[in-house]
Amino acid sequence: MTETTQTQTTPDGAFRPYQPRSPEYRLAADALRGLRQDLFHDAFAFRPLPRRDPGGPLTGRLSGRAREYAAWMPHSVVVAAGLLAMLVAWGSSGDGLAAAVCGLLVLAPVLLTLARPVGAFWASLLSTAVVSVVSASWGAGPWPPGAFVSHLTVLTVVAIRTRPRTAAWMWVLTGAFALFVTALFGTGYYGSDGAPMMVVAAFVLLAVTVWHIRRSAEQEVTAQQTVTAHERSRRTLLEERTTIARELHDVVAHHMSVVAIQAEAAPYRVQNPPPELEKAFATIRENAVAALTELRRVLGVVRAEDYEAPEAPQPTLADLGALLDNVREAGLDVEKVVTGAVRELPQGVELSAYRIVQEALSNTLRHAPGASARVEIGYVLGGLGLRVVNGPAPRPSPVKPSPGAGHGITGMRERVAMLDGEMTAGPADGGGYEVAVFLPVATAVGRPDGEEDGA
Repeated sequence: MTETTQTQTTPDGAFRPYQPRSPEYRLAADALRGLRQDLFHDAFAFRPLPRRDPGGPLTGRLSGRAREYAAWMPHSVVVAAGLLAMLVAWGSSGDGLAAAVCGLLVLAPVLLTLARPVGAFWASLLSTAVVSVVSASWGAGPWPPGAFVSHLTVLTVVAIRTRPRTAAWMWVLTGAFALFVTALFGTGYYGSDGAPMMVVAAFVLLAVTVWHIRRSAEQEVTAQQTVTAHERSRRTLLEERTTIARELHDVVAHHMSVVAIQAEAAPYRVQNPPPELEKAFATIRENAVAALTELRRVLGVVRAEDYEAPEAPQPTLADLGALLDNVREAGLDVEKVVTGAVRELPQGVELSAYRIVQEALSNTLRHAPGASARVEIGYVLGGLGLRVVNGPAPRPSPVKPSPGAGHGITGMRERVAMLDGEMTAGPADGGGYEVAVFLPVATAVGRPDGEEDGA
C-alpha cells in the first residue's frame, strides 16, 4: 500500500505539501461561518412577524372580534415594550428636542423587530451609541436607561424569532460592544455599565433558549407520535388485509378444487360420453387446476412461515348461534333478530359477515362491559344488511373498560371495502355504539335448510 502526498500551489507557482487544518482552526472557521450566516447574511431581509394562531389554546376560547384582536397580541406586546422604552428614554434625557430624538431612536429598533429581526439588532447597537451621545449620558454606561430597555427587548424578540445560536452570537457581540465602548472612552465617559446588561441578557436569552429547546422537543415528539400512530395503523391494516387474503385463499382454493374434481369425475357419470364432452370437461379441469396454481402462487405469499391452514371449514352466518352463546357466557346480554328470507350467500360474504359481527361483539365486551347488545341481520334484495348496536355501559360498571386503538373498526372497514359494501360506525342515538353494514350480493340461491329466526 503506497502513501500519497497531497500538494497545493502557491501564488508564485511552487508546490508545497498539503497540511491538514487543525481542529481548532476548523472549529473557529465553523463558528465564523455561523456568525456570518446568522447575523450578516441577509441581515435586513423582510420577515414579518406572523399573527397568532386563532385556533390556539387561548385564542380558541374567544369568539368573534375578540379572537381577531387576540391574533395580533404578539405585535401589541412588542409595540408596548417599544413605547415603554421610549418613555424611559424621554424621561431620562430631560426635556426638549434631545429627549424626543432619544425616544424615537430607542423605539425604532423595537418596531423593526416586527419586520426585520436581525437588522433590528444592528440598529439597536447603533441607536444605543447615538442615544448616549445625544443625551450626553456620560456616566450612564454603554446603555442609558431607555436604550437598556430597548436593547433588551430587541434581544428577546430576535432570540424568540430566530434560533439559539443566533441568541448566543447576539450576546457575544453585545459584550464586545460594551468592552469596545469602555476601552475607547474609559470609565469617565461611559463607565462600566455593560455588566448589568450582560447579566440580565444572559438570563433572558437562556430562558428563551430553553423555551426553544422545549418547543423543538415537543414538536419532535408530536411528529414521532404521529408517525408511530400512522405506522401502527398501517401495520394493522396490512395485518388485516393479510388475514382476509388468507381466508380468501382458503375459500377460493376450496371451490376451485371442487370444480377440478367434479370436472374430472363428470365423464365417468355418463355412459359413452361423446369426445367433445370429455374434451370440454378436460379443459374445465385444466383451467381450474391452472387457476388454483396461480391463486396459490399469488395469495400464498401472504402466509407467515408458521401459518397453518385451518382444518375446520370457515364459519358462516349459520354458526352465529355458537358465537352468541359464547359471548353470553362471557357476560354479554345479546339478542339476534333476522328479517327477510334467509338464503345461502357466497361464502366470502358469509365469512366477512360472521367476522364483522364477531369483532363488533368483541368491541362491546371490551369497551362497554355490562351493556346489552343487539344483532340485526336483514336479507334484502341485492345484498345483506348487518346492524350491531350496544347500549351504554352501566355506571358504575363492575368491570373497567379496556382501552383500544380502533383496530377492530379498521378490520371491519377492510372487509366491507373488499366486498364493495358500505359501513358506518359511531355513537348510537340513545348512547352506546352502533355498527351498520351493507354487503351487496349479485347472485343468491335459496337455502333449503335456512331459518328465519335467530337464537
